Amino acid sequence: MDSDIALTDLQGQARVYEESNGDLRRRFRQQSVTQREFTLPPADRGKDAWLFLAGCFMVEALIWGFPFSFGVFQEYYTTHKPFSARPAGIAVIGTSSTGIMYLSCPVLFAAFKRWPHVRRHCTLVGLAINTVAVVAASFATQVSHLILTQGVLYEIGGVMIYCPTILFLDEWFIRRKGLAFGMMWAGTGVSGVVLPFVMSALLTRFGFRTTLRAYAVALITLALPLLYFIRPRLPLAQTSLQRRLDLSFLRTSAFWIPESANVAQGLGYFIPSIYLPTYATSQGMTGTEGTLMLALVNMGVVFGAIWVGALTDRMHVSSVTALCSLGAVLAVFVFWGLAVSLPMLCLFSLLYGLTAGGYSATYTGIVQLVKGQETGADTGMIFGFLAVGRGIGALASGPLSEALLQFQTWRGEAKLGYGTGYGLLIVFTGITAAAGGSSFIARRIGLN
Repeated sequence: MDSDIALTDLQGQARVYEESNGDLRRRFRQQSVTQREFTLPPADRGKDAWLFLAGCFMVEALIWGFPFSFGVFQEYYTTHKPFSARPAGIAVIGTSSTGIMYLSCPVLFAAFKRWPHVRRHCTLVGLAINTVAVVAASFATQVSHLILTQGVLYEIGGVMIYCPTILFLDEWFIRRKGLAFGMMWAGTGVSGVVLPFVMSALLTRFGFRTTLRAYAVALITLALPLLYFIRPRLPLAQTSLQRRLDLSFLRTSAFWIPESANVAQGLGYFIPSIYLPTYATSQGMTGTEGTLMLALVNMGVVFGAIWVGALTDRMHVSSVTALCSLGAVLAVFVFWGLAVSLPMLCLFSLLYGLTAGGYSATYTGIVQLVKGQETGADTGMIFGFLAVGRGIGALASGPLSEALLQFQTWRGEAKLGYGTGYGLLIVFTGITAAAGGSSFIARRIGLN
C-alpha cells in the first residue's frame, strides 16, 4: 500500500516536472521566435541596406527623370498641334510640377508623423497616380489638360513616393547618411542624362500620345517591383512612440541661417537649366547641342550629389556649402560669362552640375546641425521646410529671370557671354550661387 502511494507520488512529480519542463521549452521557443522577429537588419551595411539604396536610386530615376526632361516636351508642345496654336501656359506645366513637389513636402511629412502606418502604402498609391497622370496626359487636347495631368497630378503622385523614401533612408543609413542621400539623388541626374534623348527620339517618331503611354507602361513595369525594397528598417512600434509634432526648430538660427542660404541658392539654381538651350541657339548652335547642355548639367549632378553627400559626412555642412558655392560662382562668371562656343558651354554645364547640382545633398548635414540644438525635432519636418525653401526659390526664379532677360543689359556693349543679352541673367545666377555659401561666413563670425 505504502509502495503504491509512493509510486503514485513519484509519477505525479514526474508529470509536474515534464509539464514544467515543457512550459520552459515552449517559452524558450517563443522567446527565440520573438527575438528573431525583432532582430533589426544592420544600418549602413549589409545586403538589405544596399538593396534598399539601389531601389531608391532606380525609383528616383524613374519618377523624377520624367519632369526633369520636360524641356524636350516643352519644345514639342510649342511647335506641334494641337498645342502650338495656343502655346500660352506650356511653361506652367514644368513650374507647377516643381512647386508642388517642394511645397507639399511639409504637409506629407506631418501626416506621416501622425499616421506612420500609411507610409509604405502611400508609395503604391503614388505610383498608381503617376501612371494615371501620364496616361491621362496622352489624351490631352488643351494646354490646361496637360497642366492638370502631366504637371499637377503627376507631382502629387511623385511626392507621395518621395516623402516615405526620405524617412526610410534616414533609418537605413546613419553614419553614411550624406553619401546615401547623395547616391539616391544621383538617380535623377542619371535619368536626366538619358531620358531627354530618348524622349526626343520618341516624340519625333511617334508623337506625344504614344510616347506618354509607352512611358506609363515602362513606369509601372519597372518601378512596381522596386517598391518592394522601399521599406522601413525599424518596426512601427519604435518609430511611432512620439506623435507630437515638434516645430521648435523654426525658432533657431541653426535652421534659418542655412535655410536663407538655401532659398538664395534656389533663386538662381534653375536658371541655367531653363535658358541653356535658348542661349545655345542664340549663339548659332543646334537644338541637339542645346539638349546636350542639359544632359551635361545632369551628368554633373550625378557625381556632384555623391561627392557632396560624402563630404557632408566628414566636414561641417557650412564648409561643404561654401565649396559648392565657390565652384558654382567660378563656373558661372568664368565659363558661362565667357562662353560663346560649344566647348566652353560644355565645361560650364559639367562644372555647374558638379557643384551647384550637389547643393541639396547638404540637407542631411543641415538636419544634423538643427537636431544638435533641438533634439526633439523631426527629421522629416526639417527636410520638408528645407524643400519649401527650395520651392520658393524655384517658383520665384521663373518670373525673376524673365524680367531680367527683358532688360537686355550690356547687349552689344560687353564682350563674350556678358554681351549677348543674357549678361544680367548670368550675373544674377552667379550672385545667388555665392549667397548659397553665406552660412559659412555666418559660422565664422559666430552667428551660428
